[in-house]
Amino acid sequence: MQAIFRNLSRTLSIYLSLAALLGVAGFSAFLINCSGSGSVMNMGAGTGTVNLSISDPPNCKFPNGAFEHVFVTIRSVRAHINPDAAMGDAGWQELTPQLMNQPMQIDLFAAGPNGCLLTMLGSNTGLPAGTYQQIRLLLVANDGGNGPLPASNACGNQGLNCVVLHDGSIHELQLSSEAVTGLKIPPGRVLGGPITVQPGQDVDLNINFEACDSIKQEGNGKFRLKPVLGAGQVSQNHTGIGGHVVDAGTGAAILGGTVLVALESQDASGADITFVQTATDGAGNFNFCPLPVGAAFDVVVVAINGAGVAYNATVAVGIPGGTDLGAIPLVAETGISTAPATLQGFVTATTGAAAATIDAAVSAQQPISLGGGVMRFVTIPAEGNSTANISVESNSTCPLTAPMNTNCAQYTLAVPASNPSVGVFSNGKITYAAPPAGDVLFAVRADATDSSGNSDCTKPSLTTSLDMNGNPLKVAAGATSTPQEIDFSGCS
Repeated sequence: MQAIFRNLSRTLSIYLSLAALLGVAGFSAFLINCSGSGSVMNMGAGTGTVNLSISDPPNCKFPNGAFEHVFVTIRSVRAHINPDAAMGDAGWQELTPQLMNQPMQIDLFAAGPNGCLLTMLGSNTGLPAGTYQQIRLLLVANDGGNGPLPASNACGNQGLNCVVLHDGSIHELQLSSEAVTGLKIPPGRVLGGPITVQPGQDVDLNINFEACDSIKQEGNGKFRLKPVLGAGQVSQNHTGIGGHVVDAGTGAAILGGTVLVALESQDASGADITFVQTATDGAGNFNFCPLPVGAAFDVVVVAINGAGVAYNATVAVGIPGGTDLGAIPLVAETGISTAPATLQGFVTATTGAAAATIDAAVSAQQPISLGGGVMRFVTIPAEGNSTANISVESNSTCPLTAPMNTNCAQYTLAVPASNPSVGVFSNGKITYAAPPAGDVLFAVRADATDSSGNSDCTKPSLTTSLDMNGNPLKVAAGATSTPQEIDFSGCS
């Protein structure tokens, strides 16, 4: 069953990446409070309207995984202009006041009415104008003890949030306390900056609930929600990015295995991180929709076919919304071994004086060349036998190299054993270069979070591009490479 959750790397700490709701980047800078607290002042009199929808790419729905349905019951979505406001503070604004009296139970794997949006959550036609820097999403507790109940409950006696497997069995989706009291969206997950609403403005906001990256199966077989959300302002025509993935040699769809497609954007370090991820359908097609207005993304595709043959990663750079990429060719491995390479290493955590318990999302990154000496790391979707979401909670498996007073956990990442093929979008066209020869280099990144998406440690993200001997981290087909240990410190 662990194979179902290998791609649960970023996402049940909710990854709610919000694009700025206006194309007025500089304007927000004038609103920063001179106190230096980081909060943004209200605009004064006037209100705007926010229309809130939800979507989800079900890339782990059967037959790509064992899920048929994932039900969550949402009772509130709130916003605040202060990024540090606690749930008990004044100033929170309801984005969906309708949910307070009538929560909605949503099947995140249901087919949307237009192939893009899953459903509308509600709207607030009197939202005070301002720049909102924090969003929190609240769920109904499984015992129903924190407010009104939904009109119906598909979970039966398994609470109010649950998963339904392909065999028809229903399992309660266990919630952290933060899922009930308010899942905070970290500032680093606000794509494009805070949400600015001007007087008289209508804003269409979409929440992308990454169910496949938000569910963790624990050792006792139970399922736990660590929500990962993405969000942003969307256009009324729900412009997306689509294409179809093919074998570069045959021009046909890659059959029998798994083809994963990630939509990525750069973070503060300049590396690409996953905004949303999906799997292609049987014909190799995919579509990311809806998307934030005015944003451009990189598209990263990997695959392993039904015979276990791995393909190189193919990267399309600088893709604007509304683009049909057409055929995206992936090159199959050749040679003595055609299996993917494996990265297997350890993550440790300490408070300093004692061992710490954290959740860590681990991802592989490959460097790509954009010409003119410009390099960028892109995130490679976890595939095959990967275990990318780990809980660092025991010292029983710690290697001899682990620091004192640590807990440890081992991760495994199946990755391509060749360099990426890269195409840069220009003048409406894209041409992919052949994967370059030479050493196949990787980096490994780990993000430490608590159940509400906040940093657990002094440095929330750590990356290594070295192996256990201090050399550049190289991989080979069918072989296992051991990255340098990733050691978190100052953890709570």
